[in-house]
Amino acid sequence: MTAKAESATALNTGPDPEVRQTISGLMERARAAQALFEEFDQEKVDAAVAAVAWAIVEPGRARELAELAVQDTGLGNVADKITKNRRKTSGTLRDLLGAPSVGVIAEHPELGITEYAKPMGVIAAICPSTNPAATPANKTMMALKGRNAVILSPSPKGLSTCKLLVCYIHEQLDKVGAPRDLVQYIDQPSKALTYELMSQADFVVVTGSQKNVKAAYSSGTPAIGVGVGNAPVIVDETANLADAAEKITRSKTFDNATSCSSENSIHVYDGVYDAALEALKAQGGYLCTAEEKQRLQDAMWPGGQLSATIMAQDAHKIAAAAGLDSPEAGSAKFFMVEEDYFGPDFLFSGEKLSLVLTVYRWSDFDAALERIQGILDFQGAGHSCGIHTADEERARLVAERLKVARVLVNQAHAQGNGGGFDNGLGFTLTMGGGTWAGNSISENLSFRHFLNITRLARVIPPREPSEDELFGSYFSQYGR
Repeated sequence: MTAKAESATALNTGPDPEVRQTISGLMERARAAQALFEEFDQEKVDAAVAAVAWAIVEPGRARELAELAVQDTGLGNVADKITKNRRKTSGTLRDLLGAPSVGVIAEHPELGITEYAKPMGVIAAICPSTNPAATPANKTMMALKGRNAVILSPSPKGLSTCKLLVCYIHEQLDKVGAPRDLVQYIDQPSKALTYELMSQADFVVVTGSQKNVKAAYSSGTPAIGVGVGNAPVIVDETANLADAAEKITRSKTFDNATSCSSENSIHVYDGVYDAALEALKAQGGYLCTAEEKQRLQDAMWPGGQLSATIMAQDAHKIAAAAGLDSPEAGSAKFFMVEEDYFGPDFLFSGEKLSLVLTVYRWSDFDAALERIQGILDFQGAGHSCGIHTADEERARLVAERLKVARVLVNQAHAQGNGGGFDNGLGFTLTMGGGTWAGNSISENLSFRHFLNITRLARVIPPREPSEDELFGSYFSQYGR
């Protein structure tokens, strides 16, 4: 019995036998398929990856998957989900094709090191309802790039979309001669089955529920889970306000703010505050009065929990639910509320997953960064921040000061944070927030996270340093 099997046996003393048997059946098929796939060369592996991508990128399938996702989850909108299905997948395929993942993947002659890529085995991929097609496709492409098999655990609302996606993937895998069982899914999603999958798999990657993230890290299986978003974005006195407003609006309204990278608050310099708000209004933003803000809060958090009637819904539905009955509110693309504070008593300072943007004013940059860090510490630790500025040093200061994994400069945050064609971040739908967020990574998930690497080490000329090379500076300053 392997060490993994022994560990699984030890962990499986509690679950229901039927649950264990269901996952064991999926695992057996996945391991058989993965053993065959492990013998594929780089060209055939890349063909399998491209097959997965084409399963969702093909225009007719992209639309059908988007329509089904909106119909069954009630989240987002069809047009933007089509864009997301195609753009995220195409960008990821761009990153994967041509990257070595089979056999020798790197040579370091000066170190005498050769690196060989090896698969991890079977990947458990836990996926959210917010992106029920794009996220499974993204993780599957990365897993297969490393010659792994993958078992998807969709959210119950996303099951129908995942099922259709896997059907399309299987059709494409047939074309390239890859085993269908490389890609499977739990067809009756439940917490029990998801947690058992985490226990039996070789590696776990989780996007979505923080309960699932914590379960993955405590499953006994190596795991990557990512934290919640609550992206704050700064607008300073040097920003091109029209450009910033267009990008903030485009990002905030994309797929009705289902993205964890959607702006949740903007922090505007006092000297350009009024002009910035006017620019946002020109893009379709509606600034709520104090009384309307309270009505909106009551509608969004009845009983303290974010309401499904607001989350990722069209703006006119939010207006109706909150009783925002002015003509301007009824025709708005998104809503703005002004705030000064943050924390659990100030609900608009957290992640909202809705077309509602919190607006803060600042006059002292250091104080603004302190408040932003406080917001992140409350919710969204480690995730990301953005700034609209013409001052490179201002952007550098944000990156130096804030405990976040990504700082985007003059970009539409939701479109750039998970990789963009006009920035250098890798395409993904899974963004680590580092130890700030309780995550094991602080970068964008990539196929490299799904590789084991063997390093062949040869003898090289000795590089043993002298005592002076090691301690010369220390001795000169502090003595022996």
